[in-house]
Amino acid sequence: MSARVRAVVDPRFPAELARLRRQRGLSLRGLARSVFYGKSYLHDLEAGHTRPTGDVARHLDDALRAGGALAAMVVDTPAVTTRDDDQRIAYVISDPARLDAPTVRLLADVLAHQRRLDDAVAAPAVLSWAVPQWRTVRELAVRARGPHAPELHAVAAEWTQFVGWLHAEARNDAEAVRVLVEAGEQADAVDSGPLAAQVENFRGYVERQRGNPRGIVRHFLAAYHTPGASALQRVGDAVQAAHGYALLGDRGAAGRLLDEASDLATAAESEPPLPLAYWLTPTFSRMGLGLAYLALGDKAAAADNLRAGLTGLPADQCDAEWTQEYRRALVVAAG
Repeated sequence: MSARVRAVVDPRFPAELARLRRQRGLSLRGLARSVFYGKSYLHDLEAGHTRPTGDVARHLDDALRAGGALAAMVVDTPAVTTRDDDQRIAYVISDPARLDAPTVRLLADVLAHQRRLDDAVAAPAVLSWAVPQWRTVRELAVRARGPHAPELHAVAAEWTQFVGWLHAEARNDAEAVRVLVEAGEQADAVDSGPLAAQVENFRGYVERQRGNPRGIVRHFLAAYHTPGASALQRVGDAVQAAHGYALLGDRGAAGRLLDEASDLATAAESEPPLPLAYWLTPTFSRMGLGLAYLALGDKAAAADNLRAGLTGLPADQCDAEWTQEYRRALVVAAG
């Protein structure tokens, strides 16, 4: 039996396909002749009524000489669950009183897969898949009762945080803040210090993209001081708060936080990454250090740290969308 595959499609694909077709001076009929697809099928793709597969996107990309732009908008990914798993989940959704440990684990596996997918696929595409499932899990968590409900509440809280992050990454800033506020409330409800700290970290990220140094300091300091945060989290939060202070011109506060981060680094080295923040490693925070040193005017230290952090990324994270911020900073630091 062939593996089940799901196509994750960037919602911008239909408009981009239509734009490229018109740019090449092709009618739907003309494009259909060149790619050997039906005119009605191409119309449905442009209207968003039909989802392309990865092969279709690559074929159209070649025909329209899109240079990989269309192909990158569609990623075929193996299904996480089997048909039996899907039936189990559907059964529990229809009758939340039947919630059991295997169903909670299945939902956690789907979330973990979506998190990893975010390292390879643009955030808008992952949002189109993640949001409907998040809403279903969130509603199920409200209705669920019994001994496994607390485990489901924790999964739902993490899913809310992840959707907030995706909105932040996609620069849907207002929606990111709204969802992350909800995620913070849920983190407190499930009594998770690491989850609460990560929510504040993501809100700090939003403020950094907005270019708001005070917001950077406010949220990363909140993450740094959140009770129950891991040492790995606190190292990263300290250096990113230091970056905010450096942007404000407060070199003393930035230096003190960098010293505190250095002191914490030893404890962090022996700490395994958190499942909810699997990307955090001792070398990961060097990218944040690079931003801080760049804001302090030390380009050599900035370049060294940015280069080390980027080089230390696992292969499946090297091309993640969120790395571009650090790559741009490295160009400035090394220039």
